[in-house]
Amino acid sequence: MLDIRPTGDVLGATVTGIDLSQPMSAPDFSAILRALGEHGVLRFPDQLLQPAALRDFSARFGSIQASVTGKFQDPEVPEVGILSNIVENGQPIGIADAGQDWHTDMSYRDTMGFVNVLNAHKVPVRDGKPLGNTLFANMHAAYEALDPALKRRLEGMTATHDFNKFWEGMLAKGSGRGPLTPAQRASRPPSVHPVFLTHPITGRKVLYCNPGYAVRINELDEAESDRVLDQLFAHQLEPRFIYTHVWAERDLLIWDNIGTLHNALPDYRADEPRMMKRCQVMADRVFQPGFVPERAMADAR
Repeated sequence: MLDIRPTGDVLGATVTGIDLSQPMSAPDFSAILRALGEHGVLRFPDQLLQPAALRDFSARFGSIQASVTGKFQDPEVPEVGILSNIVENGQPIGIADAGQDWHTDMSYRDTMGFVNVLNAHKVPVRDGKPLGNTLFANMHAAYEALDPALKRRLEGMTATHDFNKFWEGMLAKGSGRGPLTPAQRASRPPSVHPVFLTHPITGRKVLYCNPGYAVRINELDEAESDRVLDQLFAHQLEPRFIYTHVWAERDLLIWDNIGTLHNALPDYRADEPRMMKRCQVMADRVFQPGFVPERAMADAR
């Protein structure tokens, strides 16, 4: 029996009673979607999936995005990426600095990101304390708490999201990723989304404008856009909206990129190994009629 236990915090629930290496039943998938809308971040403990099983579980939610660079993916299952600080034979086996600033995945795409699926193979621990926590911010709550006058002013406005903003920010902080080639830049052109988006599971509004990728509110002049973006970014990262996930090995975590932001904390050293397997799932199906069962939508509200 599927058991879903909320953390009691602003986000998060732990889900047990299911083996994710096996195909999900329709009722279980509906319940997980409902919980994802309600809690934003779902932890499935003691689930260490083989790459093909991780891909198959993730693909229930939508199409999986391929790596922008073509590097650091499973050699047999390229839909599965590798996040790691481990170096073997002088070469890194994964992306060492993934997600290390506030953002939501793939808001820079016309088809935005829906869920991120992350499976913990190695978690660094120092003095008995796990390192490399992931922080999440609740964008349902951020929208609801926004100043009513600002809500009215921004209703119907759009924001441009640019992949290069996050990448350049990582380079400025000393990332070893290297600059993008012109072809790589061209493969990730800017996109435009509503500042306030109706969530496909809950039917409620979220603040969809994150500091990692949002560069301009299109209906405002540049100076006013910068001022309002700074205001929105400060608001959505207030402590009352933040939840911290403390990793354990064999955790499988899925989170809703439409209703949350996230930030990976790099508080571990190069000699403290961390390795995650990841699938990034597009929102190419979740907005389609019938994908989210009516019961799941009603219960999530």
